[in-house]
Amino acid sequence: MEDHSAVPQGESLFDAPLMAEQERMVEAVLFASATPVTLRDLQARMPPGCNPAEALAHLRKTYEGRGVQVVRIGDTWAMRTARDLGFLMQKETVETRKLSRAAIETLAIIAYHQPVTRAEIEEIRGVSVSRGTIDQLLEMEWIRLGRRKMTPGRPVTFVVTPQFLDHFGLESARDLPGLKELRAAGLLENRPPPGALELGDLDEVDEEQPELFED
Repeated sequence: MEDHSAVPQGESLFDAPLMAEQERMVEAVLFASATPVTLRDLQARMPPGCNPAEALAHLRKTYEGRGVQVVRIGDTWAMRTARDLGFLMQKETVETRKLSRAAIETLAIIAYHQPVTRAEIEEIRGVSVSRGTIDQLLEMEWIRLGRRKMTPGRPVTFVVTPQFLDHFGLESARDLPGLKELRAAGLLENRPPPGALELGDLDEVDEEQPELFED
């Protein structure tokens, strides 16, 4: 015969942990993870019946105004230093790998005009883009291949990655920084890259013109 004496009356062996405990679980996972995690990742790690989305909401509120905050990066979540305290990480920022001007201009064009083909990048820059420049950005995992464009030759497009968004503390590409933030991050010098790079010059995203692309 099973002994249920250790189970409090009115509770089940399969009851989900209290929300405060779920919040602690999410905090532990985010703190220990080297990369941002998805809700699905959290759901898989936590006991049955848990609600990681609600736990995240509570945890995010708990960390409001603190030196470390819970931030959303695309469809993932992570713990990051508060943006206004970035100056404390100056040493790490200085040691960050510098990009060539060609790479900076190419990255900026991709970020603000994605999804964009190599030919379109060259048209905006006014000069050709070397394979080495694209390879460098791909190696850094700041850009990736997007969907092919349904035009002659079906050229591939390029888009920025979650790693790029994470670097700037962005939730999505729609929250891209302006020139001031790019310069503060050390990605731009005083001379702005060729082409219109202000937020108001953003191209329409590919979801609004699906007929131009294929998977």
